[in-house]
Amino acid sequence: MKWIDTFRIAEVLCDKFPDVDPLTVRFTDLHNWIVDLEEFDDDHMRGGEKVLEAIQMAWIDETR
Repeated sequence: MKWIDTFRIAEVLCDKFPDVDPLTVRFTDLHNWIVDLEEFDDDHMRGGEKVLEAIQMAWIDETR
């Protein structure tokens, strides 16, 4: 997965952290969780605030 795979990342996070409310996750933690995903294969430094926001919003949608 790459940073642009926001919906796929959100799906994996939803499966991996089913009891976590995405609104309570700090961006630093979210970034770390994403780069630690086994399927993730992208430059760790490219995950800026806008990308993390998009992933968080997709994760919120996934939990509904």
